[in-house]
Amino acid sequence: MTPLHRTGRTPALTELSFGAAPLGNLYEEVSDDDAASAVEAAWQAGVRFFDTAPHYGLGLSERRLGAALAAHPRDEYVLSTKVGRRLEPRSDGAGQRDASFVVPATHRRIWDFSRDGILRTLEDSLRRLGTDRIDIVFLHDPDDYWPQAAGEGYATLADLRAQGVVRAIGAGMNQSAMLTRFVRETDVDVVLVAGRYTLLEQGALDDLLPAALERGVTVVAAAVFNSGLLALDRPCPDAKYNYADAPAALVERAHRIADVCESHGVTLPAAALRYPLLHPAVRSVTVGMRTPRQVERNAGLLAQDIPEALWQDLSRAGLIRAGASVSRDESI
Repeated sequence: MTPLHRTGRTPALTELSFGAAPLGNLYEEVSDDDAASAVEAAWQAGVRFFDTAPHYGLGLSERRLGAALAAHPRDEYVLSTKVGRRLEPRSDGAGQRDASFVVPATHRRIWDFSRDGILRTLEDSLRRLGTDRIDIVFLHDPDDYWPQAAGEGYATLADLRAQGVVRAIGAGMNQSAMLTRFVRETDVDVVLVAGRYTLLEQGALDDLLPAALERGVTVVAAAVFNSGLLALDRPCPDAKYNYADAPAALVERAHRIADVCESHGVTLPAAALRYPLLHPAVRSVTVGMRTPRQVERNAGLLAQDIPEALWQDLSRAGLIRAGASVSRDESI
């Protein structure tokens, strides 16, 4: 496992991390057995970093992940969850399904980055996960709540870190600009950026990644397949991007990237998994996985050797930004 930059107060991360949103029945149902088997397959593949959130299936993801990890020594893995969406029971959801997650609408999500909201959310997460501690806590999607999240929310997490209740703190978002503000204006340890540093998008090179290197903050890259557009050797006709139908221009760009990959004997998803890790600020890629087969596939893809010439050719073709694949050894 690779240590985070702030090694005095934070755990180590494996290059591949387990994104547990699918365990909350994201878009489709997952059986309890499949969920448990997926986590066990990840463990057998060497994954030791597991990420979840109350948002995922109204707590179902946390419950399933905690149950599956209970068989393993607590000191041997890193567990992260998120705060900012407080779950409150609802009486008007009988017979309804939760949006995006195939679960009964038993609770409603309430945006809340207050101290009380965070403490209550973490207490509930600990109970659902069946553990006495969480290693990393992220402020979850605070896009529209910067004043409270960067003020009271961050201060609360910093207090919990100082007390030793959590080991590391940060924010997780689908954008790089506000994450850069967290890196520059607070003392976070780690940030999770979803979909904004991938083979298709390198905008984070302009703000987040340089700031993270300068401040010694670790970056975790999630959604590296851009909602599935990069998940197959060739994009499907109905490929998604940012959870919607992919624009034709991006589909065409993905095909051009796949052409270059194939010329080097590499598949598009293998390149997509490895690419973010080439940057010295990025320490792990988080991939949502719902079955053992998906786990084994992704672990195998990440283990493949990819020639440096592939990145050079992609850069020369203007398909990735020049300098995006700077090696870690040269940059640290």
